[in-house]
Amino acid sequence: MTRAEKTSRPNGATRQDPYTSITNQILANLAQGVTPWTKPWTAGHAAGPVSRPLRHSFEPYSGINTLVLWGTAVERGYAAPIWMTFPQALELGGAVRKGEKSTTVVYANRITRQDTNDQGEDVERSIPFLKAYPVFNVEQIDGLPERFRAAPVTLPESERIARADAFLAATKAEVVHGGDMACYELIADRIRIPEFGAFASAHDYYATRGHETVHWTRHPSRLDRDLGRKTFGDEGYAREELVAELGAAFLCAELGVDLRPREDHAAYIGHWLTVLSQDKRAIFSAAAHAQKALDYLKGLQPPG
Repeated sequence: MTRAEKTSRPNGATRQDPYTSITNQILANLAQGVTPWTKPWTAGHAAGPVSRPLRHSFEPYSGINTLVLWGTAVERGYAAPIWMTFPQALELGGAVRKGEKSTTVVYANRITRQDTNDQGEDVERSIPFLKAYPVFNVEQIDGLPERFRAAPVTLPESERIARADAFLAATKAEVVHGGDMACYELIADRIRIPEFGAFASAHDYYATRGHETVHWTRHPSRLDRDLGRKTFGDEGYAREELVAELGAAFLCAELGVDLRPREDHAAYIGHWLTVLSQDKRAIFSAAAHAQKALDYLKGLQPPG
């Protein structure tokens, strides 16, 4: 660990920066062969069926916080998707149970600082920063109002598939069905995917198509995402696959589709471990690109 990656505390202990601590958490999951983003919630509560983690206001988390809270929920077995800070729990009349362990999420912002440039002129510099803060799942808190408790809500399978179909169709991405492999062809700018009937379930089909649709957003005419991929299996390839994997997880959560591990996950985990071990900010960058891809796809949807 470098000096920049830790902060001294009065008792002599050190505190990792948010990039390092969160990357280490995800690395620990991957080392055990677990990709936490393949196990989102399919729980319900008073606000309706959800799979994304929610704040106390029922506003969904996004980006890296989604992955962190999914991973903690899988590790600890939480079914409820709602999280809040200690003070928020108190304001709602609740109390975090003694001995409960918090989960660290982050808040991204910028500070403006007055500086002097090389010409001696006064300039304003905008500096990005991450602020880490602890949250607790509602299953760790007693005394909360009833609206924070799980309520069985079942979304009909036909409706969930219809939502996914409508969303993907609205992107206008060219999709060629047939064959026995799924991929996005950058030069031809089209998605190839086996016929619907070739998949074990509807969820497998939509999760796979969602993965390739996130790849589709990288085209120069869309998000123009270039992560340095040169050849199959290189570091740039691993980074793009990680973006597509996280983007598919976010998209599936948005559409109420269960994300199932692909057959090639075992091979990808090795690539991801290498990339994440070498670059503590890689998972943050991948999550940000994945969120940007999801936002782009949502922007292609009809109004209303």
